[in-house]
Amino acid sequence: MLQYPQFDPVAIQIGPLAIHWYGLMYLLAFALVYGLGRYRIAQGKGGMMTARGLEDLIFYSVLGVVVGGRLGYVLFYKPGYYLSNPIEIFYLWQGGMAFHGGLIGVIVVMLLFARKHKTSFFTVADFIAPLIPLGLGAGRLGNFINGELWGRPTDVPWAMVFPGSGDGLPRHPSQLYELGLEGLVLFAILWWFSSKPRPTGQVSALFLMGYGGFRFLVEFTREPDNFLGLLAGGMSMGQWLSLPMFIAGAVLFAITAKRSSRSPSH
Repeated sequence: MLQYPQFDPVAIQIGPLAIHWYGLMYLLAFALVYGLGRYRIAQGKGGMMTARGLEDLIFYSVLGVVVGGRLGYVLFYKPGYYLSNPIEIFYLWQGGMAFHGGLIGVIVVMLLFARKHKTSFFTVADFIAPLIPLGLGAGRLGNFINGELWGRPTDVPWAMVFPGSGDGLPRHPSQLYELGLEGLVLFAILWWFSSKPRPTGQVSALFLMGYGGFRFLVEFTREPDNFLGLLAGGMSMGQWLSLPMFIAGAVLFAITAKRSSRSPSH
């Protein structure tokens, strides 16, 4: 069993101003998206995307992540509670964000961006998709530093005791599994796949399949939310939300591949 390092959730304290590690991870996530996006544009792989367009897209995506992530948590995880306490929807400092809701928020932003710039949604999404995984990894690192969203009890040699669990049981460091799979591995796959011309929509499809598949697998080691537990089929809420992502990605990949095979050769 490994010892969980006791991190101070506050990274920098200047008088009454406290900067938390989790907030810094969010900043790092968007900085990575911006840096990788600028690199792709400089390499001539941005298509219609310009540096100014990227800045605008990231700015509004921040709003999409926050609003979508919060509303996703409210609707997917605690609809009854927030229906009774609607004012607490705005209590962001209490925590409670859902990746799948944040993804929907970003999708809405990309739809509006594509419409404004008179291009297709998947042209925008295919450019953005490879930039996202490292940002997701930064978020999972923030979860680990905060000692939250820990894994299920286990006897594997690398198990850790998370003080926040309150039971002293060694658990999977599932945040690190997600950092590795949803962050590093998915980034490597998408970066490689998008390095060559692909049918429009295929990079986005691979992102949906990759994230949906990896998240579904990691959820087997992640402790379900105590107010939900396991749902129908013995699956967690994260698995039920990830399954449609994987299926949608697989269908989209098959459709784009079929269309590409029918297009005339040049």
